[in-house]
Amino acid sequence: MASNVNDASASTHVAEKEFAKLSWGERISYGAGDLAQNLIFGTVGSMLLFYLTTVFGISAAVGATIFLIVRWINVFWDPWVGAVVDKSKFKRGKYRPFILYFGIPLTVCAALLFFPMEAVRGNVIYAFISYMATAMIYSFVNIPYGALNASLTRDNDEVSTLTTVRMTEANIGNLMVYTFLPLFVQLASPDKQLKDIGFFGIKLHLGNYASPHAGGAYFLVMSIYMVIGFALLMVTYFGVKERVLPTEEETDAVKYSDLFAEIKRNKPLQVLGMFFLIGFTFMFFGNTVWPFYMQYNVGHPEWVASINLIGSIPGIFLVFLWPIVRRKIGKKQFFYIFLALFIIGQLILWVWQMPAFKDSPLLGYIGRFLMQWGITAATGYMWSLVPEVVSYGEYQSKKRVAGIINAIMGLFFKIGLALGGIIPGYINAFFKFDGAKAHQSASALMGIQFSMIWAPIVLALVAMWIMSRYPLSDKDVERINLEIDKRKSEGLL
Repeated sequence: MASNVNDASASTHVAEKEFAKLSWGERISYGAGDLAQNLIFGTVGSMLLFYLTTVFGISAAVGATIFLIVRWINVFWDPWVGAVVDKSKFKRGKYRPFILYFGIPLTVCAALLFFPMEAVRGNVIYAFISYMATAMIYSFVNIPYGALNASLTRDNDEVSTLTTVRMTEANIGNLMVYTFLPLFVQLASPDKQLKDIGFFGIKLHLGNYASPHAGGAYFLVMSIYMVIGFALLMVTYFGVKERVLPTEEETDAVKYSDLFAEIKRNKPLQVLGMFFLIGFTFMFFGNTVWPFYMQYNVGHPEWVASINLIGSIPGIFLVFLWPIVRRKIGKKQFFYIFLALFIIGQLILWVWQMPAFKDSPLLGYIGRFLMQWGITAATGYMWSLVPEVVSYGEYQSKKRVAGIINAIMGLFFKIGLALGGIIPGYINAFFKFDGAKAHQSASALMGIQFSMIWAPIVLALVAMWIMSRYPLSDKDVERINLEIDKRKSEGLL
């Protein structure tokens, strides 16, 4: 009888711990990590190719090739990092210590990408090594941070709420990167002129951030962003608690080959991984080409901040609608609706760059608002599916390899990020873009338009089809988590 009481007590303890309700402090602390990573690495995804091909002085093709090589290195590097994370044993936690130990070198390396020393300007080797070092160190922050998400709780509603909070903070990071970063760099750049920024008649003295002399402006702004980013990583480190962790036996059993086994047997992982790949490819297509599109096709780079400010509204103030929409229509339909909204916004931006409309910011506001609402919802809410993919893998294999699964997801994310930076670079080179010229040829403008508008639309349609293949319903996820909980309480894991 006593044994039954003890077993019931152990089962209750496991359920209370692993199905924990998170405090708002913990939710916000975890989301601070997303904000931090956008400030640190989002700057790289948004501005590096533009910086390299205008300020730093290398060709579009060389810049794209650097992205390509580094991402191929990540193909082999990230799974190894995932296995290291899963096998790790620290006194202060399993995943949190990586954020502390690798946060400092990440911030330093990311700032050095924009180091304005004249001796290295145009040096391809410096550009390659600095970017490779930043990307490799970033894996040791991003992968354990992603695994940390699945360690906070198994409660599906809590995961949904946590995703809403973290994506709100992530999109505040996007606001800082895609709206204010170009503005701050222009404010710090040389050759200033008084310009209307397209927002309530506000005029500011803005410099030319495509000038070879703007290197110091980039480095100053990036360094400030890096310091703030590191401080936010520390908020995550000190503010969250790991609860859902593998047993010591599971940790010791982790092997690098689990990567291949997990990909082979975990169908939800396969589908979600492909969705990550396609989703982030067309997201970073837009992020990479946006400065080019505003500078050359629209011809109003001074409007970048105001247009992006309007575009940031859905990702910050409308994120609370995500769980409501999902509960009403289901998770697959959620993605269909918001990807369709993205496509509508893209078409409006295409119309905007026509000669009859380009001198009015109104269409830019509307198009950017709709496309950003669609893309932030689709690529933001898909992170809520990662913990259920981890649980499915644990259910199938009796191993909780959250690090490896997040490494796989991170790999798809980074390949998408790379393709979104690589392909537009090659398209620019193919259509004869010349970063040394203030005005581009009709051919170069067509290449920018293709990268900004049409390629992302096609990829968004592909993403809809991929999501239609996702096999896990909410009822499936609940059943799987309860079964795992039962196994643990009975000592079967």
